Amino acid sequence: MKKAVFDSDGNATADVVVVGSGVVGAMIADQLAGAGHAVLMLEAGPRIQRAQAVENWRNMPFANRVGSDFQGLFPQSPMAPAPLYFPPNNYVGLSGPDGQGFQQGYLRVVGGTTWHWAASSWRHLPVDLRMKSTYGVGRDWPISYDDLEPYYCRAEEQMGVAGPNDPAQQSPSERSKPYPMDMVPWSYGDKRFAEVVNAHGYRSVPIPQGRSTRPWNGRPTCCGNNNCQPICPIGAMYNGIHHVQTAEAKGTALLPEAVAYRIDTDANNRITAVHWYDKDRKSHKATGRQFVIACNSLETPRLLLLAANDRNPKGIANSSDQVGRNMMDHSGFHCTFLASEPLWIGRGPAQSSCLVGPRDGAFRSEYSSNKMILNNITRVGPATQQALKMGLVGKALDEEIRRRAAFGVDLSISLEPLPDPNNRLTLSTTRRDPLGLACPEIHYDVGDYVRKGAAAAHKQLEHIGSLFGATEFNITTALNANNHIMGGTIMGADAKDSVVDGDCRTHDHDNLWLPGGGPIPSASVVNSTLTMAALGLKAADAIGRALAKG
Repeated sequence: MKKAVFDSDGNATADVVVVGSGVVGAMIADQLAGAGHAVLMLEAGPRIQRAQAVENWRNMPFANRVGSDFQGLFPQSPMAPAPLYFPPNNYVGLSGPDGQGFQQGYLRVVGGTTWHWAASSWRHLPVDLRMKSTYGVGRDWPISYDDLEPYYCRAEEQMGVAGPNDPAQQSPSERSKPYPMDMVPWSYGDKRFAEVVNAHGYRSVPIPQGRSTRPWNGRPTCCGNNNCQPICPIGAMYNGIHHVQTAEAKGTALLPEAVAYRIDTDANNRITAVHWYDKDRKSHKATGRQFVIACNSLETPRLLLLAANDRNPKGIANSSDQVGRNMMDHSGFHCTFLASEPLWIGRGPAQSSCLVGPRDGAFRSEYSSNKMILNNITRVGPATQQALKMGLVGKALDEEIRRRAAFGVDLSISLEPLPDPNNRLTLSTTRRDPLGLACPEIHYDVGDYVRKGAAAAHKQLEHIGSLFGATEFNITTALNANNHIMGGTIMGADAKDSVVDGDCRTHDHDNLWLPGGGPIPSASVVNSTLTMAALGLKAADAIGRALAKG
C-alpha cells in the first residue's frame, strides 16, 4: 500500500493530489489508491459524524425544519464558508436578472454535499450530448453517449443505484446493463399520481436512486425514513463519505480543513504543487505527478482564478477565458395544491417518482425541457403552518392538519438551461473570506429559453391540477436554485472555447484534471450527480494511463 509522504513542516508528496472530497474526488481517490498509487486528498471543510448530524436534525427548530434547512445540522469550518440559507450569508455575491435564483446551498465538508441530497441518479439522454447538432441550441459534447455509457454503468454500480429494469419505465432506456438493484418501491401516492397523469401522456416513472433496496457494500436496506434530505439516519443512501472511507482504507491520506489557494506551474506549464492553509492558517505545499481539482462547479473555477500566476495571468487553465463562464443550474419552481382525494404524501424516501414526458421533443429548439418531481417529503410541516394561520385550535386544528397532510401535493419543477458565457463567476474585488481569499461573484440570467420553458410548464401544471380537482392551486413565481451546479470549466474539442477535453484533462496543463459538474456542456433537465460521477470515473481511467507512462 503506497502512501503520501509528509515532511516535518507538514508538506506532502504523492503520486496524485486531489482537491475536494465529494463524490467525484473520493471516487477518483478510491480507484487510484486501489491501483497502488499514493493519493493525497485535501478538503476545505471539517469531518462530520452521521450520528451527530442526525441528532442535530432532531433538535433543529421547527422554522428551520419546515423551511428545508438542509445545511444547519452540519458543522461549518470558520475558515471555509459555504453559502447558507439559515441565516443567509453573502459568501457568494449574486447579480443579474436571475441572480437570486442562483443562490446555492452546498456543503464544504468531508464527503461533500451528497450528505444531504435526494439521491436522484439520472443519466443524460443520448440526444442531450448533441444539443447543437440536433436542436440548433447550446453545445455538443466532444464525446458521445456511447463513450459515456460504460461509465454510467460503473457509477451506478459504485453508488449502488436502485432503478426500474423495465425499459418502459426508464429514462433513457439505452443501457448496456441493468440497474444494480431493483427500484425503490413506490408509495401509494406515487402509484395513484402516476395512474392519474399517465393516462394523459405525462409519463411518471420511477426515479433511479442511490439508495439500497437490499444490503449493498456495507449499507443497509432503506427502511423508508422520510428525512433523506438532510440526512439518512442509517446510511442506506449513498453519500460521498462512503468512497472517502474506502479510499482511506486503500491508503489515501485525507486532510480536512485544508483550504487550497495557490497552484504552481513549471516552464512547460505543468502543475508542480498545490498550496493549502490548515485550520491554524499555516501554509503547506503538496507536490505530485498528477493533480485533480474536484471541488464543485463553483469552488473549482474560484480556485483556478485565485491561483493565477505570472505564466497564467488570467487564472490556471484559463487561456480560453472560459474558466468561470457558462455557469448553469436547473432553475425551478414549485406547484402546490390540495387534491380532491387523499394521496398520503410522506411515506418512504423523499423522492421516488418523476414526470419525464416533457423531457425531450422538437420543442427544445425553442424552449427548455422540464421534469416534475412528486415531492414525497411529508406535508405535515406546511399543513401545520397553514392550519395555524386559519386560527384553529384543539380538535379542529388537529383535524385540519391531518386533512391537509393527506391531501397536499408539492411538485418540484426543474428547467433546462443553456450554456451562456455571460453567466459567469468572477472574483470579488471587495469581499474576502476569513483567510483573505476573494469571495466568488455570480452574474446569472436564465434567458428566454428557460422563461419560455417555464411558461409551457405552467400550462401543463394547470392541466395536472384539473385532473386532481385541485384547490388552493399555486405556482411559485420566483425561480429557485436546485443546487445542481454545472459549468465553469466547460468541456470541448477546441482549446480556444473550452477548458477541458473529453477526459476532463485541461487543455493548458497536461497533468491537471477538472472532473465533475464543471465540464458538463449541456445540463439536460435531470440531477447532475450521476453524470458527474461517470465523468470522474472516465477521468480516473485516463489519469491511471498517464501515471503508467511515468
